[in-house]
Amino acid sequence: MSNDDFKQEFTGRQRLIAGLWPPRVTRAQLIVALLLFGLGLGLAIQVRSNSDSNALRGARQEDLVRILDEVDDRTQRLEDEKQRLDAQRTELENSSDQAEEARKQTVEKERQLGVLAGTVAAHGPGITMTVNDPGGAVRPDMLLDALQELRAAGAEAVEVNGVRVVANTYFSGDAGAVKVDGRKITAPYVFKVIGKPQDLEPALNIPGGVVQTLEKEQATVHVLRADDIVVDALRPAERPDYARSSGQ
Repeated sequence: MSNDDFKQEFTGRQRLIAGLWPPRVTRAQLIVALLLFGLGLGLAIQVRSNSDSNALRGARQEDLVRILDEVDDRTQRLEDEKQRLDAQRTELENSSDQAEEARKQTVEKERQLGVLAGTVAAHGPGITMTVNDPGGAVRPDMLLDALQELRAAGAEAVEVNGVRVVANTYFSGDAGAVKVDGRKITAPYVFKVIGKPQDLEPALNIPGGVVQTLEKEQATVHVLRADDIVVDALRPAERPDYARSSGQ
């Protein structure tokens, strides 16, 4: 190979590398990636086991069928969420004004995050769960288990005795002296939950689940479905001590 041929080949390689690196990422591709990341994070948080193996071994056939139906319902909710994100991606990619479409989706996402963060009120279908504890035997961990079951069943907004539940909510104290995020609450413990009632109520009544556990402590549980539950206890918007928007 002559020197001229070597120089031409080397120059061609340089042009190929220059065309491939650095990669060019459009605004639409970046937003789509963020949406898909959000979906994956939601899947990781929501998918958890909610049944006790010993209880399942002794469960009746109709109880097992109900548990299977609940799992199918959760799978359907996740599939619906995936389809919604796919539709957003398609709409964004096909929009003649991608900047305006991205702005609309950002406003909607901000509203959804406000509900999750507890900074805005919310209303919608759901359930009210009332736990009466005449013997003062209900422990904080039992109420936490109830909250976890509701979250796994698709609860979107929750309020407990006037305290808005958020991602870092915790239960503390002792039996009969329960605290939510450091605020003391007393029985009856009232959970106002927004979500699909057909999913929320069965999640509480699975064999060995929340209701059976509480009833073993002589507590009584009443679950009431409603077409419109109002969750209006609010949390102040917290400003990070160190993190700042990259646009500032």
